[in-house]
Amino acid sequence: MSYEIEYVIRVLATGIGATIVMDLWALFLRRCFTIPSLNYAMVARWIGHFHHGKFQHENIAKAQAVYAENVLGWGLHYLTGIVFSAVLLGLYGLEWFRNPSLFPAIIFGIATVVVPFFILQPGLGAGIAASKTPQPHIARLRSVAAHAVFGLGLYLSARLLVLIMA
Repeated sequence: MSYEIEYVIRVLATGIGATIVMDLWALFLRRCFTIPSLNYAMVARWIGHFHHGKFQHENIAKAQAVYAENVLGWGLHYLTGIVFSAVLLGLYGLEWFRNPSLFPAIIFGIATVVVPFFILQPGLGAGIAASKTPQPHIARLRSVAAHAVFGLGLYLSARLLVLIMA
């Protein structure tokens, strides 16, 4: 298998797998503790307003809906997981994907929380690091936990892929 094909397979499978693990965590929290997760349709709505020059909202839920925002939002969610997987590959190289270790994946997963803290949450109207939410410290903790779980998902997905590709 060529390096390029291996690269693409590992990035796609690891990013999608890690995002599935993150979604399973969110499902567990919702079912067992009635803790809601991010509505990915709102992410698509936010991005859907970019072409109007609107990058920040007071409350994205009050903004006009965009076509197919639920489907687009979930697609963007998985695309983000794939992009993060590609960044991980850029940082640690293909060798990490061939022999994954837990610590770098968890650290990287936690580090990815800077994206929602400083880009997504302010854009949606929640403020920097959820500062405008009713309980910012709880929202922050949930974000960090979700991204740590994403990091665990990166590790588990990469490890599974090693077994499959052996």
